[in-house]
Amino acid sequence: MIKKNKSSTWGLVARLILRNRGLLMAAIVALTFFWTSQWKYMKFTFTEANLLPDNHPENILYKKFTDTFGEEGNVIVIAFQDSLFFTPEKREAWRTLNKKLEAFSEINLVLSTDNLQELVKDQKNQKFLLQEVPLAGASDAQALQKFKAKLFLELPFYENLLFEAKSNTVRSVIYMDPEIVNTALRKDFIIDAFIPLIKSFETTHKVDIRVSGMPYIRTLNAQNIVDEIGLFVLGATLVTTLIFFLFFRSFRATFISLIVVAVGVMWAFGILGWLEYEITVLTALIPPLIIVIGVPNCIFLINKYQQEIAKHKNQAKSLQRVIVRVGNATLMTNLTTASGFATFILTNSKILKEFGVVASINIIAIFILSLLIIPITYSLMSIPKKKHLKHLKNKSIELFVNWMEDKVKKKRVNVFIVSLLGLIVGITGIYQIKISGSLIEDMPKSKEFFQDIQFFDQVFNGVVPVEIWIDSKRENGIVKPATLQRMNRLHEVIEEIPELAPALSVVNVVKFAKQAYYNGNPNYYSLPTSQENTFIYPYLAGAGGNNALVSGYVDPTGQYGRITTYMKDINTERMEEIEADLREALFKIFPAKRYGAEMTGKALLFLKGTKYLINNLILSLSLAILLIALFMAFLFRSFKMIIISLIPNLLPLIITAGVMGFTGIPLKPSTILVFSIAFGISVDDTIHFLAKYRQELIANGWKINKAVFAALRETGISMFYTSIVLFFGFSVFLSSNFGGTQALGGLVAVTLMMAMLANLILLPSLLISLQDTISNEKVIKKPKIEILDS
Repeated sequence: MIKKNKSSTWGLVARLILRNRGLLMAAIVALTFFWTSQWKYMKFTFTEANLLPDNHPENILYKKFTDTFGEEGNVIVIAFQDSLFFTPEKREAWRTLNKKLEAFSEINLVLSTDNLQELVKDQKNQKFLLQEVPLAGASDAQALQKFKAKLFLELPFYENLLFEAKSNTVRSVIYMDPEIVNTALRKDFIIDAFIPLIKSFETTHKVDIRVSGMPYIRTLNAQNIVDEIGLFVLGATLVTTLIFFLFFRSFRATFISLIVVAVGVMWAFGILGWLEYEITVLTALIPPLIIVIGVPNCIFLINKYQQEIAKHKNQAKSLQRVIVRVGNATLMTNLTTASGFATFILTNSKILKEFGVVASINIIAIFILSLLIIPITYSLMSIPKKKHLKHLKNKSIELFVNWMEDKVKKKRVNVFIVSLLGLIVGITGIYQIKISGSLIEDMPKSKEFFQDIQFFDQVFNGVVPVEIWIDSKRENGIVKPATLQRMNRLHEVIEEIPELAPALSVVNVVKFAKQAYYNGNPNYYSLPTSQENTFIYPYLAGAGGNNALVSGYVDPTGQYGRITTYMKDINTERMEEIEADLREALFKIFPAKRYGAEMTGKALLFLKGTKYLINNLILSLSLAILLIALFMAFLFRSFKMIIISLIPNLLPLIITAGVMGFTGIPLKPSTILVFSIAFGISVDDTIHFLAKYRQELIANGWKINKAVFAALRETGISMFYTSIVLFFGFSVFLSSNFGGTQALGGLVAVTLMMAMLANLILLPSLLISLQDTISNEKVIKKPKIEILDS
């Protein structure tokens, strides 16, 4: 009765499709026009990926920090390394460049060697004045040398901020308008105005300007993501189309599959726009992912159609059987794949949720498109010619199938030994895996902006900010001598850590003030002693928290202070060590009863986000495995078959994890997706094989050997075709400039290839070796759903 209901259901679906061809094609065209109209709503990300949920304590802390002190990521730095910088020609050129930058409405301030200010003592009025540094605007050679001597020897306040004396490097600090730094206006300014100006300067003066800072890095990184979408879509289309043609040797079949995936990609972009999700490094993978997953659907349907034509040459019967016999199996496999991606929705990470939603919706959409377009298009064409069916008897594929049969028949022990060795190697390698929480590790290392990051790492100790927030718990408490002394002690701790840049805070300003009190003598650039406080602090009292030098480091009430440092691009272990050392020092120097002290900043936020993501993805992978197990239970109603079916899918994941450990590929936001994606796709082969195996088991009177080899021969070709397409399809991601995307593509491709071999060699070997426990109907009961028609 179940079989009859199932057959009649899919028979009805087949009749609806074939009898309403015009209406269905019109609906597809109309929907395609609708989805393309949604493209204009696609948004591109203008911030780093926020891996933590909005209500996470670290995110709440960071928001509170930015509400108090303003956006931390609005600084661009440009540097000029040249021993001849202080010559009239070079100096004038740099001055002109800075003036042009300051003229842009998007720029609030350019702090450079041209507008340097120093504190000067006004003894009469007992206050400090901000005055331009003498000779800052000098243009003759002699005056410039005097200015250089003053800058390098007498102004330690600006050291490592505007100059680095050992390497003869001078830089300007450009403060963008915080209102536009996280909007499309930032991108327009960087791409259309800032970069052309810098390039023009480099060409005109034959120099190399180094540029960095979070607005610049984020803009070029986002632009690379956008540029790569087109590259991936084109690459995936070309690769999968070429492989498809090599298998089928038919322009017509290839063209039909191209139509299917092209419409699927248009729908994918439309759904992204309709949902108003941002294009991130993850959602950018969805269009090529749809191509890679869509082509195997086409292979199963077209291959079945051609097999039916080869049997009886009846087109109507062939198309009806394609829908009835392959439609259900393809639906099941697409549902399992979509379920694997849908588990990301259960995480608390916004970027993963959006990826899971769009990916799972589009996987079901590409299945529907395949099931409708392929039968309808073929129904409007003449039946395939004999030359189009030659691939069904491909000698190379026949050799491959024979090779697999030989391994399963005669060398099962070897198969188990190799599998066991793979398991041991995998488990051993898993203990070597490291976690990477670097904000810039996945950025394209071949690009100029990444090389500039490395330059600033080497010369100025990094560009990624680490922020320390001090709450004195009283008004104007930050500028009290006792608090300043504590902050200075933390400065000293930071200076002892080679991976961190010298700290910046109100402490630097007070040191500058003491130097000014002693008429600019650099030997007095230090905090005032308790005795000096009595005659220096009256000079500072008038400035309070409104002084231009301290406005970014003390809030208007004087209760909150900020210490900023910058971190090099270092490995996660060292990052965690530094964080632990800083926290220990922080809570020791600032007792909780008297002060509030917290650490935040982009670097730490991303590190904690990565760890949070890994925990969530372990959960999502566990849910995916549980979900697939439930699918197997629903289909086969046998606990032993569930265990057997999971082994060939979990083994490749364990081996891949081991390979990551031995080769030094870390767990990071990109590579942790490998396991859920690969598992969701590879289990499709298991479903196809076991469904055919059960059918053959009944047909052959429960004779395990006959059923296994019949299933192997029947499903092996399609599984081989689809695995090759998936392997080369995911290999397209190796062309990415992003290290994480490269690793994702390569690891998924290799994992799926191992999964194919496991499903075609290890799974049959297990079935034969365990035949005593699974050779009766009590173990493999009648399934709730018949995947294949008898």
